[in-house]
Amino acid sequence: MAGQGTYVEESFERDTRYIPTRITADGRDGFPVEAGRYRLAVSRACPWAHRTTIVRRLLGLETVLSMAVAGPTHDSDSWTFDLDPGGVDPVLGIAKLKDAYEARPDGYKPGVTVPAIVDTTTGQVVTNDFAQITLDFSTEWTAFHRDNAPDLYPEALRAEIDEVAELIYQDVNNGVYRCGFAGKQESYEKAYDRLFARLDWLEERLATQRYLVGETITEADIRLFTTLVRFDAVYHGHFKCNRSKLSEMPVLWAYARDLFQTPGFGDTVNFEHIKAHYYEVHTDINPTAIVPKGPDPSGWLTEHGREALGGMPFGQGAPPGSVAAGEEVPSLEQDRG
Repeated sequence: MAGQGTYVEESFERDTRYIPTRITADGRDGFPVEAGRYRLAVSRACPWAHRTTIVRRLLGLETVLSMAVAGPTHDSDSWTFDLDPGGVDPVLGIAKLKDAYEARPDGYKPGVTVPAIVDTTTGQVVTNDFAQITLDFSTEWTAFHRDNAPDLYPEALRAEIDEVAELIYQDVNNGVYRCGFAGKQESYEKAYDRLFARLDWLEERLATQRYLVGETITEADIRLFTTLVRFDAVYHGHFKCNRSKLSEMPVLWAYARDLFQTPGFGDTVNFEHIKAHYYEVHTDINPTAIVPKGPDPSGWLTEHGREALGGMPFGQGAPPGSVAAGEEVPSLEQDRG
């Protein structure tokens, strides 16, 4: 995941120490944008990495930024490339993402996290700051955006996007983890109340507008979606976020289905990887490591009716094309009654 967790007075606090270098158009922060030089390491299970796979696809960066997909489970040591033949990433030539972290000269210590971008010329991770990575995809990689790519971080709306995204991060994205890893009842209940208060706020906000900020999909929507898509499958039960299922919150459920059915969103979701990660890796919460069969994901394909609120998913842009070969995820079509 993005950042390691610690416990402060029995409550969960995320370690937010990230590698300070960035990949920018002019290289001012350490590394210049170059086609083919870097490889994005992700896991389909991780919500923080999921953001990068969505933005990469929406902007059409697949041809210039390759992607390494780690398996859904890992040990305390590292994410591993066990999905690849021989358990070795074919481009980086490593079995563990830890190898790319340890190749750094500074001996980076906070932990092996995804997403991470590796410089293939040195084999070193150059950035793992998940929040900055997607913003840089939108603002620094513009020379390589596909034709008719959407503007996910429009300059006129950035202040509002940042404000909404921060609320979502604190109360929802990280809030579910505060519930799941709370060390005592009081901490859990405080996190639980904070989470559902924010979800109620989002229900109200999205009742009259199709997207979180403005008339199109923005960075804020992507950041909320990756938590919502995991909510019923994982957070409701595994993390004890059980006041309501997503499917019992009518506005958020319709909003999430609207995004899921938009190219670039549902076609990056792998529910089996998501469930395998949380239920098999978090043995402190789920000691048996049994992975539940449900819930039935076919509801994600049902009509949502959000078009009536107006708005255009990609603004003046257009949807992305087909998923790149080798990057497909299991389809839900067979589950559609």
